[in-house]
Amino acid sequence: MSRTDEAPRALPIGELATRFGCDVVGDPDVTVHRVATLSGAVQGDLSFLANSKYRRFLENTAASAVVVAEEDAERCATNALIARDPYVTYARIAQILHPMPTRSPGRHAAAVCAADAHIAASASIGPGAVIESGARIGERVIIGPNCVVGEHASIGDDSRLVANVTVCHGVRLGQRVTIHPGAVIGADGFGYARDPDGWINVPQVGSVEVGDDVDIGASTTIDRGAVEDTVIGHGVKIDNQIQIGHNVRIGEHTIIAACSGVSGSTVIGKRCLIAGAVGFVGHLNIADDVTITGQTMVNRSIPEAGVYSSALPMDDAVRWRKNSARFRRLDDLARTVKRLEKKVDGRD
Repeated sequence: MSRTDEAPRALPIGELATRFGCDVVGDPDVTVHRVATLSGAVQGDLSFLANSKYRRFLENTAASAVVVAEEDAERCATNALIARDPYVTYARIAQILHPMPTRSPGRHAAAVCAADAHIAASASIGPGAVIESGARIGERVIIGPNCVVGEHASIGDDSRLVANVTVCHGVRLGQRVTIHPGAVIGADGFGYARDPDGWINVPQVGSVEVGDDVDIGASTTIDRGAVEDTVIGHGVKIDNQIQIGHNVRIGEHTIIAACSGVSGSTVIGKRCLIAGAVGFVGHLNIADDVTITGQTMVNRSIPEAGVYSSALPMDDAVRWRKNSARFRRLDDLARTVKRLEKKVDGRD
């Protein structure tokens, strides 16, 4: 049961243009076989321009073709694929030029599979993987090295656990789910009752339900529900090193960047964009179509769509220390201003 990597595919840009609705400026018979940056590309490479900061590289790129917006086509030193959204088009082409590695169906000799586990014949079970009793593994699923699929967990068709992934008992993954190395899905939530003599563990009897087309990054943890399930909606994209607490619900097509943390029982709406290192306190409700910028501390519910921020940007260190000292005096300053306002209004 060996891994097989597809050889690079050389495709004419005219074929790519037809497939993805682009206009070609240049020779449609030129072929590309991999993607590269504008500055690092050589012949045979496809690049793209989606950020104006890199426009200066467009006139001198050695790429065989570049995906650009219409307004940038004249500056392009090579063949151009004109797209309405260059980055989206580039992403779709990159998937074709760099397909995911495939594995042959079957079970590695070093895998351990329970006799009553239901494993599709088209699935691939890697070395050191453990499939426990009652687990269900769907069609064309790839279970990578040293992954663990717990009792009665289910993995939907065409999903992929890359390596060292733990899917705990009773967890349900939808179709086309990708989970990267070191992620843990369905660990116990952080539930304790305080007693005069210490803390009493609260059994976490819910599970985790993950929808279709979800990506979960490396070393991310999604806790199982305390009573009801933790739910990750269809199309959600979760970056590396993210903590999602018990009973959290995340709406469809929301995306969360690295090092963010979502405390228990918070509900995040659909199509939200959560930047890196954002923190949510528990039991909040976040509306659909909310954008939260990096390092924001979300300490109350957000009832309306919009862009929300709280982190202070970087500053000169000397000025920052002065302002930091003044922050501690803000309450006194506010009281002083209030007294002065009363005097001016003749109320004192």
